[in-house]
Amino acid sequence: MRTRAKGLTALLLGALLATAAPAATATTAAATTPVRGLEIGVPAYVYPNQQMLLDVQAAQPAPSIVILNPNNGDNPFDASWQARADALRARTTATGEHTRVLGYVHTERGTRDRDAVLASVRNYLVTTDGKLHVDGIFFDTTSRDCGPDNAQRDYYLDLRRQVQALVHSIDPAAQELVVNNPGTAVADCFLEAGKRTADTFVTFEGSYAAYTGSWLGGNVFNLTAGYYSGAAFDPSGTGYWHLVHAVPDATAMRTALSTAFTRGAGYAYATDDVLPNPWDASPSWGFGAETAYAGTLG
Repeated sequence: MRTRAKGLTALLLGALLATAAPAATATTAAATTPVRGLEIGVPAYVYPNQQMLLDVQAAQPAPSIVILNPNNGDNPFDASWQARADALRARTTATGEHTRVLGYVHTERGTRDRDAVLASVRNYLVTTDGKLHVDGIFFDTTSRDCGPDNAQRDYYLDLRRQVQALVHSIDPAAQELVVNNPGTAVADCFLEAGKRTADTFVTFEGSYAAYTGSWLGGNVFNLTAGYYSGAAFDPSGTGYWHLVHAVPDATAMRTALSTAFTRGAGYAYATDDVLPNPWDASPSWGFGAETAYAGTLG
């Protein structure tokens, strides 16, 4: 399993901003107080019975989100995966809800063939027993720029609508969760009212050194406002997610989570695991220490 989107350095962020699409209609607004504290969302890029997922399942309180990744969504989401997903979804989080499980689907910055992407989506959602075993889809390597005439944005908007339609055809009462992972600040056209491409956006994925050092800040951007918090797009306090790897120790883990909350993230995850795949082992301090500390924030 390969790890995809990486946190970008300040230099690359600046270069990307210079080529970003024109500003969306939304403008910067004063930050609002989120209605939730910080929650933990774990990318678990291992096979269903490996130790990391056993550790995630045993954590008390449980993480709020877990991403499952059967070979980047290309392997069948078979009975062993479904059983692990069901077990995770039975766990209780610090907010008293159940853990939500997402299926991993890569998109290659909006260049992957739409039919291939939707085949991966159906791999998770369409099962022989006709039941939902996941709560939604984690779209990885997503574009962060609108594209000409918002073409990139609309590619992801269509994917979200396809997920919504498929989930509701299986279970009309289900509340699906769609996440986009550009790994950095996203153009605010992706959050435009009526055309929002995801419930939650991963707006940082990278190392602890970058997160506490060179990160420019801001979950969204446009050419007029530059980088800004994006709080106006996030009334629930769950719109942004920060993923931090190569965290030195448990003290630094708490610093990373506190920083994430200060920067407007509703979800975060910190690990001392490192590249090339920093999402394939449990953090040395344990998942419970992380979920418990996150519950104190907010």
